[in-house]
Amino acid sequence: MPNALTEDLNLISRFKDGDLAAFEEFVRKNEDRIYNLCRYMLRDASDAQDAAQDTFIKAYKGLKDFQPDASPSTWLYRVAVNTCLDHKKKYRNDPLSGEAVPGDLPSPDPSPEGSYHARRDAEVLRTALRELPEKLRSAIVLREIEGLSYEEIAAVLDISMGTVKSRIARARDELRVIVSGKS
Repeated sequence: MPNALTEDLNLISRFKDGDLAAFEEFVRKNEDRIYNLCRYMLRDASDAQDAAQDTFIKAYKGLKDFQPDASPSTWLYRVAVNTCLDHKKKYRNDPLSGEAVPGDLPSPDPSPEGSYHARRDAEVLRTALRELPEKLRSAIVLREIEGLSYEEIAAVLDISMGTVKSRIARARDELRVIVSGKS
């Protein structure tokens, strides 16, 4: 059974050979993760949809020249992060939406009280993430929500491993302070 890296490389190879259906499959495979990343970075569902769409447009144009010196998912995350940063520069307004973010984990306690606490905790975390500076939020979202390794985060954000570790530690510290002030 092929792993995700092999599947992505196969899709990219097929796309480079002219198979447009391979690109559609690549998009379907990655669209939820890219949207969620954009949602956390931009804090607005509509802006996240625009940025995710722009990410895949850039990927479509850039995949022809893709060289597998990084994994396709790391490359795509980098395209998405840069697209979000460009979007923020272009549209300086930064509305704080209270919408739920797809991908929130369900409560392990299915009771109404457990569900309420899980939703409340998820909202506290979303609010706290919104308060983090962009550099810290990007690093912590890539690590804790998207599950990237420190090496992958360094590649996506184009920063050193030490900077990744520092930003994640600072983000965790700031999140603790923010969350403890809201409880």
